[in-house]
Amino acid sequence: MATVALKDVSKVFPDGTLAVDNVNLDVNDGEFMVLLGPSGCGKSTVLRMVAGLEDPTSGAVMLDGEYANDLPPRDRGIAMVFQDFALYPHMTVGDNIGFPLKLAGVEPSPRDERVANVASALGIGDVLGRRPSQLSGGQRQRVAMGRAIVRRPGLFLMDEPLSNLDSGLRAELRAEISALTRELGVTTIYVTHDQAEALTMADRVAIMRKGVLQDVGTPTQVYGRPATLYVAAFLGSPRMNLLEASVYVHLDRYVALNLGEQSLYLPWDDIRSRSVAHYHGERIVVGMRAEALTPVPPDAPGDVLQGRIRYLEHHGHESLAFLDVGATAVVVDEMSGPVGGPGAGARSLRRGLGQVVQRLTGRAAEQVESATGGGSRTSVLGDPGRHHRRPAELAVRLAPYPAVSSGQQLAVSVRMDAVHFFDERGDRIDVGWR
Repeated sequence: MATVALKDVSKVFPDGTLAVDNVNLDVNDGEFMVLLGPSGCGKSTVLRMVAGLEDPTSGAVMLDGEYANDLPPRDRGIAMVFQDFALYPHMTVGDNIGFPLKLAGVEPSPRDERVANVASALGIGDVLGRRPSQLSGGQRQRVAMGRAIVRRPGLFLMDEPLSNLDSGLRAELRAEISALTRELGVTTIYVTHDQAEALTMADRVAIMRKGVLQDVGTPTQVYGRPATLYVAAFLGSPRMNLLEASVYVHLDRYVALNLGEQSLYLPWDDIRSRSVAHYHGERIVVGMRAEALTPVPPDAPGDVLQGRIRYLEHHGHESLAFLDVGATAVVVDEMSGPVGGPGAGARSLRRGLGQVVQRLTGRAAEQVESATGGGSRTSVLGDPGRHHRRPAELAVRLAPYPAVSSGQQLAVSVRMDAVHFFDERGDRIDVGWR
């Protein structure tokens, strides 16, 4: 049994860098939890604090319900796989895999048997006599995995183990890792910046930004119902279309969402309309993924947007058309960059969301509650910010070789049940809707 709980965990480095900001996260026994986010968001720091390689500045790391802040790494029952493999170059593959057993005093005969079993399961049983320099990148990653597995730990920690491999090998190994950890029933925390890895491997995904936990849920939940504007923009390819919309309520009829020159209509009998109606006369963010848009004839009934094709992208299995529908896009481009100075992670989030407040409503937010439950904050207004305006280019999926071209008009039907709504702070509006 292995469970992990982070309770109000923060990490500030000696130079004042706030790397992790008040994170609360529970990992269940046998669960495959993925920490997802761009470089510099604090996910590897979280992993290192669980491993005992970094000490939390505040908060508690709990392992199997026991306080573990003062527990040395060797006593935590943890095996860690690093991005750079960290193999001993002078040892054979068999010796590398069996080294933890040797340190633990396991006799040669049972040790060799366990090494052979693990190597066979990983498909490297025929290279046990080779040195790491004689192996491919994929084989070296399997050796690093084998060295972790052979210990039979209660908890696996994996820090971007596939980032140095080519895309084809990554796809193969992520399937192997996912199947193997589930077969072993080992609790796993896996760090990656690759959303494909996260969405295909995880039981649950925890998405981080600038040290702040943004959303936690199953891949279906975080993709289908992102908790914040940032998560909506971060997940998905192509990215979710995020548009400014003015809200006008026609009581007992519908809620009109004016997107510049065109409008969508949320029926009054849609349970979400009550939540959106609270923003009458204000602006919100409307999000729609490419799969929620279907090309239709210009005179088709229902919620239809029309626009001119700005350009096309051909991807072999499909094409993407980008439409100018006369709306204004909300661009969330603060995806990476280091956290600088004490409180900078929280300040950065405040600054970006403050700009959303000012730009969407024309007024300052007073004290607004953190998107992740981190308490109240004052929005910082007046600087340019990193959420900015530009004409919307609505991404629409088409057939591989569509009979349209740039400059032509295209009408698309919008599935209103698949539309997302976010408020001036970047939080989801219809929180209680299922």
